[in-house]
Amino acid sequence: MHPRKYPDLSMDFEEYVRTRQEALLRSAQRLIADPLDAQDLLQTALVRTYLRWEGIADKQLADAYLRRVMINTRTEWWRARKLKELPVEQLPDAPVEDSTDQYADRALLIDIMKTLTPQQRRVVTLRHWEQMSTHETANALGMAPGTVKSTLHRALAQLRRELRHRDPDSTSTPAACRVSPSASHQAR
Repeated sequence: MHPRKYPDLSMDFEEYVRTRQEALLRSAQRLIADPLDAQDLLQTALVRTYLRWEGIADKQLADAYLRRVMINTRTEWWRARKLKELPVEQLPDAPVEDSTDQYADRALLIDIMKTLTPQQRRVVTLRHWEQMSTHETANALGMAPGTVKSTLHRALAQLRRELRHRDPDSTSTPAACRVSPSASHQAR
């Protein structure tokens, strides 16, 4: 995958945040489910990155640097939290969500993604995981928008075929594979 192309390597921090904040917030939301906590995580990571901005020689790696700061910050927060246990006579009756199917779907999707070509994996990842538009994906990969659309169409068709091949009796499709064919051609 080609690194994102920025106007120049001496990009100032404000310009970087202005152009990348939506994608960075999506990354924070993948790390922390609560939307407000995700915003706090991003803001904390931005402050920490700002303090070291001049030391980042290659601004094309700024996204990777900031994502690493978010991961490290989330880990710090997790370690710092204090579990408060209060003894009670009777345990509350709290339902527990069973996310086994979700983990199984994710594992299956990751496995069938391996059947795609590297270019198809990159396009699917940027369009559906990073939620980039067709034009953003084209710019990030140095491709024409039409090539992104056709590559995405072929990749999604391959994923559906592979899913049917691996589990022909299954009537359900993992949530990650539920994309309508027309949605894969639309540019946002």
